[in-house]
Amino acid sequence: MSFNQNAARARCVSYRKRILEVSQRVSALHVAPAFSCIEIVDLIYSSLMKVALSSGDIGDFFLISKGHGCMAQYVVLEALGVLPKEEIDRYCTPEGILGAHPDRGNPGIVASTGSLGHGLGLAVGMAYAEKLKKTNSKIFALLSDGELQEGSSWEAAMMAANLELDNLIICIDSNDFGGMDRMSLNHRAFYPLRDKFEAFGWECAEADGHDSLAMNSEYFKRDQRKPFVLICKTIKGKGVSFMENIPIWHYRSPNKDEYLQAILELEGGM
Repeated sequence: MSFNQNAARARCVSYRKRILEVSQRVSALHVAPAFSCIEIVDLIYSSLMKVALSSGDIGDFFLISKGHGCMAQYVVLEALGVLPKEEIDRYCTPEGILGAHPDRGNPGIVASTGSLGHGLGLAVGMAYAEKLKKTNSKIFALLSDGELQEGSSWEAAMMAANLELDNLIICIDSNDFGGMDRMSLNHRAFYPLRDKFEAFGWECAEADGHDSLAMNSEYFKRDQRKPFVLICKTIKGKGVSFMENIPIWHYRSPNKDEYLQAILELEGGM
């Protein structure tokens, strides 16, 4: 199917700028974890999900297991008219409904996440429920590579294959950081990740997590007979040079000067 790469790039720049704007109202925001998965979240909503959003109603379902990256989902839902602008502006304030992790019941949010390692189990349960109901709905989930250190994630991965959940699609934001430390340095047995999922009975593919067209192509090449995982190679803090792969930006809001520099860099990359 056709895919407009330029439109996707423009949307993702606007999402990053919006996140930076919100960061100026709160003392700390998970900027870098959100920036690493912007293209993934945008792609799921704009291309992969079966039915376009309409007042929060969708045929497919998406949950973001790496809940600390939820600003990526919030700003996409805002652009789609699901979350009102005023709620994005009230992020992490007593007056608002949006916290630092997603809460089920808020517009467009189907699961409360952020306790890392639980999201895949939730997604497996949701996918199995749709199978039992004999619907055509798919379950999409975004996981971090860091949370795949949790044994519960692998229990869920094994169950997904056992239940033949071909309606389950997960994307892994593989930015090589578990919080503040590099996975490749401190958890070398984690790799190769693709081999592990294939051994657990999944269909696997890999792509540049900042190349929307490449990810889109890999998704539509799947054979649809097994649970599917797309391992997305990403850069933490992608788009702003002084944030990229710098641990301090895991949970920090830029000051005014840093904010202005970041906006200039994003606009210059359009």
